[in-house]
Amino acid sequence: MKIFESIPTEEPVSKFLKGINTPEDLRKLDKNEIPVIADELREFLLYTVGKTGGHFGAGLGVIELTLALHYAFETPHDRLVWDVGHQTYPHKILTGRKDDMESMRQTNGLAPFPVRNESQYDTFGVGHSSTSISAALGMITGADSKNINRHVTAVIGDGAMTAGMAYEALAHAGSLDKNLLVILNDNQMSISENIGGLRNYLSRVWASKTYNKIRESGKSVLTYLPGATEFAKKAEMHAKGMIAPGSLFQELGFEYFGPVDGHDSKNLINIIEDLKHIHGPRFLHVITTKGKGYAPAEGDPVGFHAIDKIKKADLSSADKKSTGPSYSKIFGDWLIHTANKDKDLVAITPAMGEGSGMNDFSKIFPERYYDVAIAEQHSVSFAAGLACEGLKPVVAIYSTFLQRAYDQLIHDVAIQNLDVLFALDRAGLVGLDGATHQGAFDLSYLRCIPNIMIMAPSDEDLAWKMLNTGYKFSGPVAVRYPRGSGRGTKYEKSDQTIEIGKSKTILDSDKKEVVILSFGSLLDSAIDAGKELKARVVDMRFVKPIDINLIYEISNNYELIVTLEDNVIAGGAGSAVNEELLELNSSSKVLNLGLPDRFIEHGDQEQQKIMNNLDGTGVRKAIEQKLKSL
Repeated sequence: MKIFESIPTEEPVSKFLKGINTPEDLRKLDKNEIPVIADELREFLLYTVGKTGGHFGAGLGVIELTLALHYAFETPHDRLVWDVGHQTYPHKILTGRKDDMESMRQTNGLAPFPVRNESQYDTFGVGHSSTSISAALGMITGADSKNINRHVTAVIGDGAMTAGMAYEALAHAGSLDKNLLVILNDNQMSISENIGGLRNYLSRVWASKTYNKIRESGKSVLTYLPGATEFAKKAEMHAKGMIAPGSLFQELGFEYFGPVDGHDSKNLINIIEDLKHIHGPRFLHVITTKGKGYAPAEGDPVGFHAIDKIKKADLSSADKKSTGPSYSKIFGDWLIHTANKDKDLVAITPAMGEGSGMNDFSKIFPERYYDVAIAEQHSVSFAAGLACEGLKPVVAIYSTFLQRAYDQLIHDVAIQNLDVLFALDRAGLVGLDGATHQGAFDLSYLRCIPNIMIMAPSDEDLAWKMLNTGYKFSGPVAVRYPRGSGRGTKYEKSDQTIEIGKSKTILDSDKKEVVILSFGSLLDSAIDAGKELKARVVDMRFVKPIDINLIYEISNNYELIVTLEDNVIAGGAGSAVNEELLELNSSSKVLNLGLPDRFIEHGDQEQQKIMNNLDGTGVRKAIEQKLKSL
């Protein structure tokens, strides 16, 4: 295996990869050529991600596994279901998208995750984790119902295996006894040469036709011996359990094989080809190294989980943008500041500690930091339990992932009116990660819940003060803020709060034609449009409770009331304004601006804003068009 020290700046010259446009092309080649192809694929992946930016650590780790799966199975007839999607770049290269890889994550380019309408090889769309086993079980069950003979394989990472949904699916699969293969891509463990060799050998034996023929024959003989079958089953389980951690999966109804070296491509092919002949639920445990083959990533798998476009001469390290502090950084600083003053503060995250800016907090207050892994539902109920005992839990979670804990948010937190602060990162348009990651719905799904307070800061200073306000409030609170940096507003690390339910006029006007009510991060768009139109601009700050006094003031006093938000229009902040105006029997016309009733695909954040008419020009034109129709 080649080890690369830097990211290539010129497209690599390949012997085999250039001729592989489909997995069928791959399967025509000799198995002994696979290690060479793996090196070529790894180099090409480094080159393309260097051009576009994106996730590549996980992809580098599954090069050999991806090759083995497409070599052993007749894809796309046989189904491969990938979990999450960070690991699927090699899969995309091998399945007809090699020439389009430089468009990855770009507007109208390749999606960063599997998307069904992009390729027949992308059998299931994914962005959130832990869905693969459930989907794969549905596929094999559906195929069986139609008498279609096909193999179905789910590939899931060790991180995704921490979610309860994965185990629900495993338990169901075991009970149905379907012909399903689940592969655990475990990149958290290391595997030494001697142990790896032993385990590869044993796994090969356990997966072999001969072993399983003997095993099945033995079962039929033992059927006639009272008590012998159960004895043999237990003996086998304990014998395998002495050298492999497969007991849990066997209890769930799976035959366990492994662990095996995930970077030995030829051995992987042999094992997978043998597993094809074994009926029933099977679980293959594969050990990989995240960032395998790229030295900087192997040394820093977290830091090289993803990179930006390479712009520097030094291509051996990820490019870091030099911008002002991100909202995530501000939240992290606030967390430390507040924890130093209040010993009851505890911080919780479902595997988003680094992305949410919590790394420093975790080091300073390790006993008050809880990373519960990919378990969003548990994180919220856990926080509720902490609040019941008088602690002050702060749950840091991305907007899109809180969707997964909606029942817990209502049932465990809101109904009991518990003191839980939700710091919602990545609200609104998130850019390159696409439809599965857009924080487009939180205002809609939160606003309808009783007892909860919702704030949306327009700048960094307000974000800090809103966190203070929410923390001191008695009851559940959500502070939602966007990905990346804000307006560049200076903020003071203080304990200052803001008045609950109170807006602030940012741009005043003598004209009583248009008033723009801006919620959250689009304030600059509102100001740009307001200046052109000589309109009044108000930073609303609160979505719930909304500023009733302001709405009463502007009702019937302006020809047009405009609401602006980076949330879907349906049920969002604008809807809250509409409801209040209806109560007041207002004669003012209303224009609600926000995200449209469709999923927003990947692309640059600013481009997404422009394409959805949420930049200053788009807002102004929408208002002008509305005024013409009045």
